[in-house]
Amino acid sequence: MLHVDMDQFLAAVELLRRPELRGMPVVVGGRGDPTERGVVSTASYEAREFGVRSGMPLRTALKRCPDAVFLPVDFPVYEAASERVMATLRAHPGAVVEVLGWDEAFVGVETDDPVATAHALRAEVLAATDLHCSVGVGDTLVRAKIATDFGKPQGTFMLTRDNWLEVMGDRPTTALWGVGKRIAARLSAVGIETVAQLASAPEDVLVGGFGPSMGPHYGRLGRGGGRSTVDDTPWVARAHGHERTFQTDLVDVAEVEAAVHDLAAAVVADLRREGRACQRVHLKVRFAPFFTFTRIRKLTEPTYDASVVAATALDLLRGLDDDRPIRLLGVRGEMVPPEGGY
Repeated sequence: MLHVDMDQFLAAVELLRRPELRGMPVVVGGRGDPTERGVVSTASYEAREFGVRSGMPLRTALKRCPDAVFLPVDFPVYEAASERVMATLRAHPGAVVEVLGWDEAFVGVETDDPVATAHALRAEVLAATDLHCSVGVGDTLVRAKIATDFGKPQGTFMLTRDNWLEVMGDRPTTALWGVGKRIAARLSAVGIETVAQLASAPEDVLVGGFGPSMGPHYGRLGRGGGRSTVDDTPWVARAHGHERTFQTDLVDVAEVEAAVHDLAAAVVADLRREGRACQRVHLKVRFAPFFTFTRIRKLTEPTYDASVVAATALDLLRGLDDDRPIRLLGVRGEMVPPEGGY
């Protein structure tokens, strides 16, 4: 199976519109103003050479790369480009496509030469969209996904059972798809630092540290195991949410309440389009300077009433009993499952 990942996707789409920026450090994020609060969505490879990374505050990106060109996020343009990419992948003979996001997908295809197929897919995507991608080849989804990073940019790499430990064994556990810094720290606490150590870790140690479900899961990740078939079942959303970072911290109660009501109204509008009511309300709040909390509450009965969603979110906020200025607010509505479940 193959994992297709677009190279510097948002920046690459912007460069199609602004070819005069090619070769320059380009940063896409927020409203394109690095003096405002916002984060980097994508940085061109030229910007990455200065240490600019996705998720970084725009102000930090400006400090690291003062000469960068900052551009605002343009969702409709990226969505249209993503649709062209996915349509191209689906048009490949015999392809089964499992979309992971705007810029990446697993592709299952029967072939005797997966590397040649990867080259063909890269050429087809480029011809159809003028955008470059990298392709990972693997015998599991995990291996294909991780292989892509070794092929970037504009390349192909293969990871299988045969070369997994040779390539990955000495790398830290954070090199694995699904292992972040917190999980890596917990693994380190039981003496597991590398992929090879995780691959050979006794199951009772992993179960003791992570439970009967996640313990064996992390062990499989260490061995590059897991699902080996691509599933093109359409993705069904479980929730819809909106969040907003405020350029000036909110301190007035009335302003906070108004912001939560606006967010709740936007969430309910999404739920109505989905045709499934809200059954749980999720609140996200970031107090100044950068303390983030999330809270969840199940409703007594599902609703499309934005005032109920807002009132629940505000009650969760009051439950934090924290009067620090608010930098960010987010409201998310978890929907009732569709008929037949997910």
